[in-house]
Amino acid sequence: MISPACRDALEQWLAHLSALRDAAENTLTAYRGDVVEFLAFMTQHFGGPQGLGALAEIHTADMRAWMAASRATGTSARSLARKLSAVKSFYTWLADRHGFEPTAVLSARSPKFQKKLPRPLAQDAALAMIETVEHQSTTDWVAARDVAVVTLLYGCGLRISEALGLTGGDTPLPNVLRITGKGDKERIVPVLPAAKAAVERYLQLCPFPVEQDKPLFRGVRGGALNGRMIRTAMAQARAQLGLPATATPHALRHSFATHLLEAGGDLRAIQELLGHASLSTTQAYTAVDTAHLMDVYDRAHPKA
Repeated sequence: MISPACRDALEQWLAHLSALRDAAENTLTAYRGDVVEFLAFMTQHFGGPQGLGALAEIHTADMRAWMAASRATGTSARSLARKLSAVKSFYTWLADRHGFEPTAVLSARSPKFQKKLPRPLAQDAALAMIETVEHQSTTDWVAARDVAVVTLLYGCGLRISEALGLTGGDTPLPNVLRITGKGDKERIVPVLPAAKAAVERYLQLCPFPVEQDKPLFRGVRGGALNGRMIRTAMAQARAQLGLPATATPHALRHSFATHLLEAGGDLRAIQELLGHASLSTTQAYTAVDTAHLMDVYDRAHPKA
């Protein structure tokens, strides 16, 4: 049994994620399960329900005991890494609110596992997705809004949070956008004419005024657009197109990177466009086979 104080803290953390980070419902459900499992183990490990004060006293050996027990029940390395990530995120928030040192939890090392390559859409599928998203709403301005957002994801390689973070002050869209991404890392992103046109059409149809400091993309009641609406529209579109469940908003960002590289784009330039701190992240992000990479290298290298 988990103490009421721990359960309340967990729900407050999940509410924080939902409100500030626009976390998907499935993500919140997974996080809740992961942290509850961790807290339940610690309750049994220490012989009774643990309050918030006791959580601050968890040591490295306790973390190892939890991870070992989890692996013993058949949890894969990948799943354990996800669980540990959720626990660390919860602890970071908890320590900040209650002023204790979370080092023992945050220093726990994630198990190694083979990362799966992302699954971008084929070029024709990505274009079909944009066209089909338009037909998911019978309200013209909503349809135009969803097309504009999806076009920015695929055409500019934006994260959905970055697209929804645009304001009225960013319009009319310039030839390049200055985007602040993860870790407050700033990057410059070229804006394709198709993206400009899609946003312009949305603005012409949108019933709400464009305001300098207000979100560019609005919900049906005029507030900031929730990312779940775009995920839902894409889920409906991929069902019509027969695309797999991996055809998500983030898959369009993968597709942007992969298709640029397939067209002979420079890997480091793509790294900058995506805002990746590490080139290895960009390499994992693109689903171009080694043979094609070598072909691009041979054609681009000055000694070729």
